[in-house]
Amino acid sequence: MGALALAWGIREHRGRPGVDWFLGVFAAQATWCLSYGVGLLVRNPSVRGALEATMWLGIIWTGIAFLGFALEYTGRSDVIRGRLFATFVGFGAVSTALAVTNPIHGWFWTGFEIDPAFGVATVSYAFSPWAYLVVAVETVLVASAVFLLVDTLLSYGPLYRRESAAVALSSLPPGFALVAWTLAIGPVPQLQLAPLMFVPHIVLDAYAFDRAEMFDRNPTTSRAAERTAIDDLADPIVVLSLDRRVVRLNPAAEALLGVDAETARDRPLDAFIDLPVVAGEGADGGESEDAPTRETVEVDSHDGTGRRTYSVSTSPLTDPSGTRVGYTVVLSDVTVRERQRQRVEVLNRVLRHNLRNDLTVVMGYAETLGRRLDGQEQSMAEQIETTSRGLVGLGENARQVERFLAAEESTFDAADRARSVLVELASEYTDADVTVDLPDSLTLFGVDRAFDAVVENLVDNALEHGGEPVTVSLAADRAGGVARLVVEDDGPGLPAHEVAVLRSGEETALEHGSGIGLWAVYWGATIQGATIDIETPDDGGTRIEVAFPLAGANAVETGDRA
Repeated sequence: MGALALAWGIREHRGRPGVDWFLGVFAAQATWCLSYGVGLLVRNPSVRGALEATMWLGIIWTGIAFLGFALEYTGRSDVIRGRLFATFVGFGAVSTALAVTNPIHGWFWTGFEIDPAFGVATVSYAFSPWAYLVVAVETVLVASAVFLLVDTLLSYGPLYRRESAAVALSSLPPGFALVAWTLAIGPVPQLQLAPLMFVPHIVLDAYAFDRAEMFDRNPTTSRAAERTAIDDLADPIVVLSLDRRVVRLNPAAEALLGVDAETARDRPLDAFIDLPVVAGEGADGGESEDAPTRETVEVDSHDGTGRRTYSVSTSPLTDPSGTRVGYTVVLSDVTVRERQRQRVEVLNRVLRHNLRNDLTVVMGYAETLGRRLDGQEQSMAEQIETTSRGLVGLGENARQVERFLAAEESTFDAADRARSVLVELASEYTDADVTVDLPDSLTLFGVDRAFDAVVENLVDNALEHGGEPVTVSLAADRAGGVARLVVEDDGPGLPAHEVAVLRSGEETALEHGSGIGLWAVYWGATIQGATIDIETPDDGGTRIEVAFPLAGANAVETGDRA
């Protein structure tokens, strides 16, 4: 009655993962309990034998339906459609036929007789091998279902803890009672207590359905999200075991490699594609704890797109305890990006090379003309020379930006880098009035060349376009968690359109910066994760502050300031 009541209670959830299978569980349990209960009141051997066979049908299908529920509820419905589960269903069908026709062949039991106990019609008979096999298989199926539910409990934490725990525990009392009856354990071995043990089973199931809202939220959602996160990605993803054999491919990887996941499974990855050494493998071939690796490779695609360039990112795959169990390889198609990068790089080098060489010739002629001419013609020659030098400087700024955009992050002494930059500028601006306030050492983490570019271009801009004196300072602000680089001048102030470039990183047709120098400052600060603050008082002057983030214990200021 309890099983039927619960079945009636969850019927409205039909169509949700696991519900139909659980209805089957309740139907099998009700058949089991009702047949055995009615049989205890029947002493006619023929009728009693038929009820016993019906009771066995409940035993046979309870385990199969419970495993089906566990598989679908935990998001493994694909297993239900597989051959293994079909084998269990086939076993159930054969066992059903044997139980119903047992009087003919005796494959389930022999020596059937009524053996009353406690005033009810219990029966005694000798189990045949098939009956033991049925109990063993059903026990394994129920244990497998419990394992799946417990695994869900451990994997997804508190989200499904109450539901999974209640349903997993509910199967234990009747399961132990069935095994005890099969092995004739107890003072009254012919009395089966499993139906009685369904009382706590029903109570726990009722709790899961009512208090824990079992079918309103279930693990299928989480598992579907995990699979979708991999399968729906456009990037090819390959999961490898520790010995570099394929464990899983997403559809994009199948298209790239020209092989389906089933065919590729458990085969070496290099049988399909030659990729760089995966993460965790040191130069000597041993295991290491290196960070994920990233390499760029060219691959002949099998999806009809020809030869493509991929950025290959390989990361160690670990279990919840942190033990490495495999690797995840992600291939990102960077063909377009690489082609653009190569084109820009070639154009940059050609233009910069030609610009420098040709302008050197122009400057030489302009200088010669300036010495030979006088008046307005001499001024024109000097203007040509000045403009040419500016264009050469523009090319050098472009080279500077190219270098720090391609540089790797590392720990560096910001004070020492700033000092070196200022020494170079001092050789160019020999008569400049510059006040410098730097610590002996200030360690930061980032791109040192980007930091150099920020210092150089800010100070150079102040010396060339601002007004002296120029003040340069660098200090660690522990409270703010930053290292502050401040450059001040006493000039006319930075034009509004150049302030817009530094603040927004954008340049429109009506708002042009004076050159790449301001972009070098913006890009250099952005790469470092720094912020730029600009003050241009009405009475003149410009104060630019760049706040570089301190990298925890790596950011240390030491020594006296000078």
